[in-house]
Amino acid sequence: MTDTPTQLFIGGAWVDAADGATLPVDDPATGEIIAHVADAGPKDARLAEEAAVRAQEEWARTAPRARSEILRRAYEIILERTDELAHVMTSEMGKPLAEARGEVAYAAEFFRWFSEEAVRIDGGGGVLPDGRNRMLLSRRPVGPCLLITPWNFPLAMGTRKIGPAIAAGCTMILKPAPQTPLSSLALAAILKEAGLPAVGSVICGAMTPEQVTANAAAAEWIPDTADLAALDAIVTPGERVV
Repeated sequence: MTDTPTQLFIGGAWVDAADGATLPVDDPATGEIIAHVADAGPKDARLAEEAAVRAQEEWARTAPRARSEILRRAYEIILERTDELAHVMTSEMGKPLAEARGEVAYAAEFFRWFSEEAVRIDGGGGVLPDGRNRMLLSRRPVGPCLLITPWNFPLAMGTRKIGPAIAAGCTMILKPAPQTPLSSLALAAILKEAGLPAVGSVICGAMTPEQVTANAAAAEWIPDTADLAALDAIVTPGERVV
């Protein structure tokens, strides 16, 4: 686990939590602590939100082909590191190694798919019912996205949400489940290697999505559709969601 990042990834840089807090990650099969990752607090969330807002305008102007090529490179790197990523996933989540390798392949495919879709984002048009006017449809990035991922598919659900955000030209903050942050941090390192600029952040820890977005207004970002539905990202396995 020594090569897997354990810091927060904010605005393209690896940083410790502002208050120095860390969160233990254990192997569910043995109970052994395998790593300590930075445990993000409100100040870290605010920094991630500000970074997302700051980068959005320029990132939205990036050519679709450039975004496509970043996703394609990330897809290839993921496949090259199948065994490494599978071992990380098994260690932190408990999935059998064969199933973890399957998830790595599944995760990579989302990046390949959206690399091809990035250059096909189009618009449309038509005649209004009155017959005298025409309408135009223009698809544009919605802006910064908060992506919440669950503990049971820590890599694939990350690529499934990051992929369309990159393809569309949206900046993003990924908040992985506190039980399985290492797969997401490994993914952030791969995206940086693939050439993704400072448009994405990964903040780990026990914060809820509501706590992450508590300072969004101060960062000039009001998330319209923050993905708060993936509640298994913040619920301990076995707990009941009321």
